[in-house]
Amino acid sequence: MISEKLGALVNCIFKISIKPNYRLCCKMSSSVHNISNEGIVQPDNETWIFGYGSLVWKADFPYEEKRTGYIKGYIRRFFQNSIDHRGTHENPGRVVTLIHSENPDAKVWGMGYKIAESNKTDVLNHLDHREKNGYERHKVVFYPYPVSETQSNEPKSILLYLATKENPSFAGENDSLEKIANQILGAAGESGRNVEYVFKLADAMRQLYPGEDDDHLFELERILKTHDPNACDSRPQLMKEG
Repeated sequence: MISEKLGALVNCIFKISIKPNYRLCCKMSSSVHNISNEGIVQPDNETWIFGYGSLVWKADFPYEEKRTGYIKGYIRRFFQNSIDHRGTHENPGRVVTLIHSENPDAKVWGMGYKIAESNKTDVLNHLDHREKNGYERHKVVFYPYPVSETQSNEPKSILLYLATKENPSFAGENDSLEKIANQILGAAGESGRNVEYVFKLADAMRQLYPGEDDDHLFELERILKTHDPNACDSRPQLMKEG
């Protein structure tokens, strides 16, 4: 009789001490962070946008933070025709898109922008319209670099706009850099001369990521300057972000 009462008492104590803690642990782990199998740890309401073209030096939308850094598994290429920002329907220019790399560790350096939750809908609608010429939203992993003492350095889930090979303005992968350069030299759109786009992007890469080599971009820049030594070379004033 005594042993039965003792067993019931122990069972009661076990229920009281273990179950509440178990429920609390589950609630905290499932609601505070969004944790993926790629090591991303960030609040559920954080939205980041990755810029790898003109957004590197010019963001035309409000943001809370910006971080230099990179994504992996892609290469940057001038394989997309521009019929609006840097060219026209009759005389398209060339701008960058991203192509999957056979090397999973290949890096594309750019700029990450954190968007306030209150601005998320407006910013995404703005970018959807801005990138309407064949670009689609994709989600990848962004690695902030260099390390900051005041901002999070964890990998982040980030949105980017990528022009796929199936879109009508995809210009193909077989054109030589000489042919791409000749197309760029004669093109201009509502955002300015196409050659200026190339020079600003190349200068931004050198200023933000000294020592990193983007052979496609830098060789195209070299060819353009050979053909047009007096081309507009207005350099953006960019500060390196921590």
